[in-house]
Amino acid sequence: MSSTRPISRLEACVVAALALLGLVVLPCLNAFLEPGHPLHVSNFTITVYGKYLCYAVLAVGVNLLWGYTGLLSLGQALFFSLGGYALGMHLMLMIGNLGQYRADIPDFMVFLEFPKRYPDTGGLPPHWVPFRSFWFAAAAVLWVPGLVAFVFGWLAFRSRIKGVYFSILSQALTYAATLMFFRNDFTFGGNNGLTDFKFILGADINSPATKRALYIASGVLLLGVYLLCRWLTSTRFGLIQRAIRDSENRVLFSGYATANFKLFVFVLSAMICGLGGALFVPQAGIINPSEMAPDKSLEAVVWCAVGGRGNLFGPILGAVTVNALKSYATRAFAEQWLYVLGALFIGVTLFLPGGLIGLPAQIRDALRRRRAAKQPEPGSPAPEDRP
Repeated sequence: MSSTRPISRLEACVVAALALLGLVVLPCLNAFLEPGHPLHVSNFTITVYGKYLCYAVLAVGVNLLWGYTGLLSLGQALFFSLGGYALGMHLMLMIGNLGQYRADIPDFMVFLEFPKRYPDTGGLPPHWVPFRSFWFAAAAVLWVPGLVAFVFGWLAFRSRIKGVYFSILSQALTYAATLMFFRNDFTFGGNNGLTDFKFILGADINSPATKRALYIASGVLLLGVYLLCRWLTSTRFGLIQRAIRDSENRVLFSGYATANFKLFVFVLSAMICGLGGALFVPQAGIINPSEMAPDKSLEAVVWCAVGGRGNLFGPILGAVTVNALKSYATRAFAEQWLYVLGALFIGVTLFLPGGLIGLPAQIRDALRRRRAAKQPEPGSPAPEDRP
């Protein structure tokens, strides 16, 4: 674990420039320029960018698992949503008696007659009580997705489940969880989920300063996750990760317990996704079961494929690009958006195997081959000597 590959000067400059632009310049343009100024960044835009950054965190988690370890999980949106629900429960309790029913419990609990089911706690389900503490909720953002991933991964990897079977099982897991969360008696708001948040850490969640702070927190999280994955994939652990991806049997025959490596990466990826979901919820203003539906996990896989898997910048580029395209296309071509997404995925798969991030290298290779084809073979006559 000690033989790390140092970060190159070019990579350090790119990361520093993007961090300066994202964490300093954009928030300053939002805070200090008047709304009529051409360079002003609106509160709506800063919130949308914040959600893109959270999706990028999810994409980095998917890439750590798929791009570097070769495990295609179709259930990472479940862990993203579990992190969101953990913080969302705390935010719901912070509403207090400002809801529609003026009760001390969330409105959906009043509507569903929870006080009759849980009279000892005033209608609040017992597992909700610890979420009055912000720090318990913040810890739950990590340990709930991590625990679910550990149990599922331990059972799957010990049973030597891999490849397409692992993908199908992970998709079945998130589908089952979606059906459970849709139920009203599961105590998480059913179809409507958790919404109408008002405060976070005592601050008005809809104020421009809070939106800006959440955006900056999302950027800092993405930077931290990038640096963590950058360090991890450049160590000997990262080499074993890629070896498992390329030929797991050879690693197994070399004496490594590949199941333990895969379990660690799976749990770490789930916790990263949970962190992204926790910061997504206060910016989106809602979390409901549709966020953990299987199609959301498939979208995250498309982000990685479009941006370029097996590269830390690729999933970030893919998540931001595809979601920006989605924001535009769902307004301009609402009915055709899914066709656009499918065509994009097929096009990248066929013509850009390295994704958008690999496009410059692909162009350089094509130009090099073209120049090599034009050069005469050794011993062949020069063009001016040919008849």
